[in-house]
Amino acid sequence: MRFSVLDRANAIAGLSESEVLQGVLEHARSAESRGFRRFLVAEHHAVPGLPGSQPAMLATAVGAATESIRIGTAGIMLPDHQPLIVAEQIATLEALHPARIDAGIGSSLGFTAPVRAALRQGDVAELKKRYPDDLRELLGYLRGDAAVTARPFNGGATPVFLLAGFRSALLAAELGLGVILGGPNQVDAARLYRENFRPGLIDAPQAILSFNVAVADTGESARDLLIPEAWAQAKARSTGSFDGLQPLDELDESTLSGRERRRIGEALDTGIHGTPAEVAEQLRRLLDAAGAEEILLTGGMSDLAGRARSEELLAELADA
Repeated sequence: MRFSVLDRANAIAGLSESEVLQGVLEHARSAESRGFRRFLVAEHHAVPGLPGSQPAMLATAVGAATESIRIGTAGIMLPDHQPLIVAEQIATLEALHPARIDAGIGSSLGFTAPVRAALRQGDVAELKKRYPDDLRELLGYLRGDAAVTARPFNGGATPVFLLAGFRSALLAAELGLGVILGGPNQVDAARLYRENFRPGLIDAPQAILSFNVAVADTGESARDLLIPEAWAQAKARSTGSFDGLQPLDELDESTLSGRERRRIGEALDTGIHGTPAEVAEQLRRLLDAAGAEEILLTGGMSDLAGRARSEELLAELADA
């Protein structure tokens, strides 16, 4: 059982955005010291609660702050950029940190219509339709067999993972890429990916399952770690603003609508939380069913000490 970490650079009440990004580097060093496999960062544009807007830049800083852990993106959103620019970002990361980079590529569009306009994204339907072709173009630049040779020259050295549900899992299988699977049907998507995989940029299928995971000495304490992010997500769907994560004891349940309560409950139900023994059983069952061996930890937490303890307990599970 292997663990990797995705740090979305969640804003946290009481911390400046600079402190949040510096905290990402501290988190990476902690993940490395615990023997985790990878440390990944994400891309979000103009989202108040997520100051991590530039994953390639942040991954460069993570690489400089660490020594051995694999680093990368989950992901660079291809509709936000020209494929050549993404290839240059990935190739630069690889040249600076050889044999340590994993390039996670996603298809998400801007968070709101004004953000999509600022990114010059144009017609949403056209962007979604063009994504497979843009991805093939990107891979050509990375391999070095396109009409234009991206610099630094990569030669296909960097593993590429698609952030995937069912449709992108099939695309990853067709092109011979790895997948980072999210959502409630990861086991089924992993099976579909493996059944349809054809060698490409990699020779054998490689699937990573992503879940919000929290471990503590009691089940209730573990669940509490995931509540602030679930709360922020539920509020964002009502207000359109994803705000920084609040301490658990400052969340006022009287402000929640019935729909928001249901959404928080649903978010917690899709996560994995409990004591070490409870979480180990859940993870082994999922990994066995999916034919996978790696879990990407994705939950943002306002309780940083609780997060550190959770990851300490997970590292012990990995060693068991």
